[in-house]
Amino acid sequence: MTTQHHIDLTRLLTPQSIAIIGASTNLSAISGQPLRLMLDSGYAGKLYPVNPNRPEVQGLKAYPNAQAIPGAVDVALVAVSAANVPNALRDCGKAGIPFAVVLAGGFAETGELGAAAQKELDAAIKESGVRVVGPNCIGVANIATRAFCAFGGALYDKSLEPGPVAVVSQSGGVGLSIVAHAHARGVDTRYLVSCGNEADLNFFDFAHTLLGMDDVKVIAAYLESSTEGAKLRELGKRALAVGKPIILLKVGNSGAGRRAAGSHTGKLTADYTLFKAAFREGGFIEVHDLNELADVAKLVLGGRYPKGRNIGVLTGSGGWGVMAAEAYERNGLQLPLPSVETAEKLKAVVADYGSRGNPIDTTPVYGQQHTVLEIIVNEPNWDMLHVRSAGGPVLKEWLPKFLDIAKRSEKPIIVGWAPSPGLDLDIKTELEKNGIYCPSFAADAGRAVGLFTDFSMKRQKLLAQGDSAAARPVEKPALDFAGGTGALAEHVSKQCLARYGVPVTREVLMPLDAILALEQSPVSFPVAVKLASADIPHKTEADAVRLNVKTLDELKAAAKAVTAGGKKFAPNARIDGISVQEMASGVELIVGAVNDPHFGPYVMVGLGGVLTEVLHDVSHRFAPVTAATAQDMLAELKGAKILDGYRGAPPVDTDAIADVLVRLSWLINDHRGQIAEIDINPLFARAKGKGVVAADALVVLRESQKVS
Repeated sequence: MTTQHHIDLTRLLTPQSIAIIGASTNLSAISGQPLRLMLDSGYAGKLYPVNPNRPEVQGLKAYPNAQAIPGAVDVALVAVSAANVPNALRDCGKAGIPFAVVLAGGFAETGELGAAAQKELDAAIKESGVRVVGPNCIGVANIATRAFCAFGGALYDKSLEPGPVAVVSQSGGVGLSIVAHAHARGVDTRYLVSCGNEADLNFFDFAHTLLGMDDVKVIAAYLESSTEGAKLRELGKRALAVGKPIILLKVGNSGAGRRAAGSHTGKLTADYTLFKAAFREGGFIEVHDLNELADVAKLVLGGRYPKGRNIGVLTGSGGWGVMAAEAYERNGLQLPLPSVETAEKLKAVVADYGSRGNPIDTTPVYGQQHTVLEIIVNEPNWDMLHVRSAGGPVLKEWLPKFLDIAKRSEKPIIVGWAPSPGLDLDIKTELEKNGIYCPSFAADAGRAVGLFTDFSMKRQKLLAQGDSAAARPVEKPALDFAGGTGALAEHVSKQCLARYGVPVTREVLMPLDAILALEQSPVSFPVAVKLASADIPHKTEADAVRLNVKTLDELKAAAKAVTAGGKKFAPNARIDGISVQEMASGVELIVGAVNDPHFGPYVMVGLGGVLTEVLHDVSHRFAPVTAATAQDMLAELKGAKILDGYRGAPPVDTDAIADVLVRLSWLINDHRGQIAEIDINPLFARAKGKGVVAADALVVLRESQKVS
């Protein structure tokens, strides 16, 4: 993936001087709020109100235009009506102001009504050379310096303190809510960026700049829509590489992907699928509400990353232990028993009427908890711990002993908060200041820790293996499609697969009259008989397939029948002949590849039949993939147990399936300029060591081919 050049927006995010274009004395208006906010909150930089109708605004000298300002200006906050924005930007350009934040709406977001205004805005941006945030946004805020090139209720909270979180949001209202809600939960923000319509600077520009800033440890993002799939993937890879997760709330999950026509693969690719694949491979942690966002941020900012998925639970309540255990297991964590050595030590301190397994239940004798915690904190079978806190009058005594033990461990320790809501919040705050996540509910803990662990495992894998490229299984062969478009015939499609080493069924292509003259089958019985026509990609729909043909007479009858079915279905279809193929058997899968116009080429795999068509049990990854990634794809299928052998059936050759995925990924990646999609349906997987075979295949060419 090509690394893009990223603009440095540091001067925009940390301005030393700000011009407020259209500044007013009306504090209920958007044009009056930002200046008042900065004056009241103690912004120490230079402020230059621009208003040609007033000598001063809110106690500051006002200037008739940006060019009249005597000093250098980092950012212009443009708080004028949509009609006046273009000229304001041109004035800023002449004044040498590098950045502008445009608050006004009334442009592209209003459809045809704003089309003319948008066109003029675009021209003004190009002419002025000013880099623009917005329009239709709430602006950009630096909470550390109180540089509020923005407006909104959350910014009036004088208790806001700068923290290591940056918020980037395509919705101004949601961005403000993230800041406010996170602050209420003890997670503080340093930067807030509302992207608005993204007429110039966009979500990715800001995210890349923030990833490179030392005072940002995590990005909290709200994303509604994007067709920049390649940029999303690039951002995710960089976030993972630098170890700064992007906690992402993604909404509007329809219409983002474009389905390719003519194959099962395209039909099985939901709009949201490729976003999920991009989140999975990169440094994203996807959440579904602001509570999850704050919870995951606390875990990230705690700075302790688990080295595996095993967790130990320590509680004084059997019921809370069970709830915690089930919540963690629902979210992909395991609760193995303690080691033999630890189990022996626990016998001396945990009563017989408690539990010494996992969860450990000391019963409500909190004097024992610290003794037990000392024993288990370095338990080798557990990568992290969940400890139910004390409550009531013993809590103040419990706190320092707990922190002393916790500080001596590098493992994440989650404290299940026992006190009633609203009580002992000073102690909870102290825990959180020490990087301890304190959820009140087991379900919240399970979701947040599960998501946090997923990111940690991705990061750990990257550090262990590096960002090495997938190994090519075959030298790139030349495939001559002769400028064609649309679907290729099955036998031609299989030839493409075979060039990449994908096993395909043995077959012979013959005209109908030659089959009728046969004295023996060209392929050993039983055989499949199919009409070969690029104009009939789905032969079953045309009644142009016959399976399990066992005799020569049946073969000739089948050849006549598939010819008749094809002609009836598509009278003008080109007929290449009749394909006589070996019958294949095994566990049925569907394997495919698509060259998405926004995200690029990817591969998918699912178990055949109802699991794929109805349950949508499909896994996706971007091409090219490694064998290890292909194995991960198989493991995450809901029906993966079928591949391992089910109800006495032998395990199938998953290595061979993975090899097909690798080869298919290189085929679509190598020829992305020519191939739109590839469908192998079915791919039959045989018993372990016996390989796989593609029984049917379809390659669909792009409408407009480009050189690969």
